[in-house]
This record gives sequence, C-alpha cells and structure tokens, in this order.
Amino acid sequence: MRLFIAIGLPPVIRAALSRLQSDLRVGRHVDPDNLHITLAFLDEQSLQTAELLHEALSDVTVSRFDLRVAGLDVFGRSEPRLVFAGVEKSAPFVALRNKVRIASRTAGIDLRRERFRPHITLARFNRSLPRHELDKLGAFLEEHGDFHLDPFPVEGFGLYRSILEPDGPVYDLLAEYPLDGSPDRA
Repeated sequence: MRLFIAIGLPPVIRAALSRLQSDLRVGRHVDPDNLHITLAFLDEQSLQTAELLHEALSDVTVSRFDLRVAGLDVFGRSEPRLVFAGVEKSAPFVALRNKVRIASRTAGIDLRRERFRPHITLARFNRSLPRHELDKLGAFLEEHGDFHLDPFPVEGFGLYRSILEPDGPVYDLLAEYPLDGSPDRA
C-alpha cells in the first residue's frame, strides 16, 4: 500500500482553494476533495507495517491548534513541478509533524530527511512547461501571490492510502487520529 499521513482540510478551506484553482489556467489541478497537508509520505508499505504504524499513531498526543494558509509558490524554480498554497509553521504544528515522524520510525519506516515546507498542492505540471504556460503561471502567482485564508482549527490527522489511477490519485482515509483538548486562545 502506498501510504501518507496528512491533515485533512475543512470544507470551507477546500472551497476557497477550489475557487483559487479556477483562476489557474495551467497544469493538472488537484481535485478539491484530495487537498490536504502532508505530514509524512511513506511510499509503499506492507499491511503488517501499516498495522504497526496505526498503533504508533494512536499514541501520538498533541493539543489542538490553528493553521493558516498563506502565500503561493512553486517547487522547481527553473522547471516548475507544482504550484502550492503555503501553510504557516507553528510550534504545535511542527511538534505534530515530529511526533508523526517518530511514530513512523517506530513502525519500522525509514523516512527521508527533508526540509519541512508545509504546503497544499494545487496543481502539478508536466516535466517542462512551454513558454506560454510559464507566462500563465507567472501571471497567476503575481495576481494571487498574497493569497491567505483565516486560520482554521486542526482537530486531528489521518493515515491515507493513495491509489494511482489514470485520471489521478484516489485517496482512501484508513484511520483518523483526534488531537487532544482545545487550543489555547488569546
């Protein structure tokens, strides 16, 4: 099974991102139902490993917190691979990600070391975009570069299976893990 751990998005956030995608006239848009914030990509794992992971993730404890979507950018400067909405880091968010990574290692999954740049993928691109599509992407980023949404509460995260289909991936939520308590509010 191809697995990942992610924070699902509330309908109001998915709807706002879908409206933003409607102005993006290039690339393969991510289906609004598939929009998420990846905490760890686990690649192919056995059922036994998935069960061990489920046990380890069930023990993760972090208080609820708020997240804010802010800014747009691309991965792959000279040849963009995807465009995304940024997600602001916060101490509880980073703590959750670290605990998820520890749980994954506890289950025997070897994770790649990589810089944590939280994001929500909006669209993916073929290997090299023609000049006119690069221009469309540039115009989109210029027009919407200051995009942001009000903070939203994160009340849990999930373990997902990704099934690759010809029309794009299908994500199947295997388990949900609620966060503890309520966030500290000023």
